[in-house]
Amino acid sequence: MVSYQNKKNTMQYLIDVEGGEEPTRRALVLFGLASLATIQGGGSALAFEPPPPGYRRHEDKLDGYSFLYPSDWIPVTTSGNDVFYRNPLNAEENVFVDISSPSSSKYSSIEDIGTPEQAAEKTLEQYLEEFMSTRLGVKRTAEIEKASSRVGVDGKSYYDIETRVTSYASRNQLAVTQGEIDEAIELEFDRRYLTVLGTANNRLYAMRLQTNSDTFKRDPERLYKVAQSFACKQV
Repeated sequence: MVSYQNKKNTMQYLIDVEGGEEPTRRALVLFGLASLATIQGGGSALAFEPPPPGYRRHEDKLDGYSFLYPSDWIPVTTSGNDVFYRNPLNAEENVFVDISSPSSSKYSSIEDIGTPEQAAEKTLEQYLEEFMSTRLGVKRTAEIEKASSRVGVDGKSYYDIETRVTSYASRNQLAVTQGEIDEAIELEFDRRYLTVLGTANNRLYAMRLQTNSDTFKRDPERLYKVAQSFACKQV
């Protein structure tokens, strides 16, 4: 059964969409249709449920996944990922989704990739390969902060993986000796990655959320909300 608060939130959303302070006739009709669809379907009216304040919802009906993202983030269409959003005020904050090829993968459940800890180790190796550098004096370190499984609101199992990657680099690219390299070493970046893994349609879905470690420490719940909103479904 849909709660009174959910109905109230849906009506307020329709009022906001229509504009003004009072519900228009069209808003009332839409509200009635949403309530009727919920009663007849015996489920929740997710299509009419507005995202929480400060967030928008991305839904890919073709590939079968959805997630929330901060409302001030913008889409990037040149990343090569299935979808990519970033914070326009912080280049280190972004989220994207990758999906395995339907022709080369047959995942019936998330357990097919192993335990959460095994999946985290594979994810860590992937990150280190991505950040591999041939520059002189570059050192990258990575560690697993958390690895766990959970059941989402859709009843499906997901793996939540949290990792931290730091990079140190020498300012002196003309250094000859190791001592000269070490003297100029400084922190290049310190990032936190939240990765959510799920399966549907025999494919592996991966949502990766990236941010600076200092930013993450100031407001981790904002990004956890994004990570835990990710869901994939059969299409």
